[in-house]
Amino acid sequence: MSETTTPAEAQELEASEDYATADLCGVDLRVKNAMHWRPSHMRALRQSDFDTWAAGVLHEDDVQTFIELDATFEEIFDFVGRAGEAVGEPVGKSTGRAKSSRTTRRR
Repeated sequence: MSETTTPAEAQELEASEDYATADLCGVDLRVKNAMHWRPSHMRALRQSDFDTWAAGVLHEDDVQTFIELDATFEEIFDFVGRAGEAVGEPVGKSTGRAKSSRTTRRR
């Protein structure tokens, strides 16, 4: 910490190192680094439980803002994509189980 950095500024800098930002409805929200996401957060996202997902991956001060914005599905999907890109966690539609490349013989 330099002599010109206040303790509050140092705390903010330290806190921001593990977060990236993404825009939702014109508001920047802080998203945890992908290394801090839990499998339960991804399950919530796949199940469209956006409030649970937000509580797990957003900065605690931004969760209520996310809920209050009451964004549309389109806005949330765009935000989730931008948030994933910002923290290095590509988030896309699950393709489901891949079809086997082997053909099976019918009986």
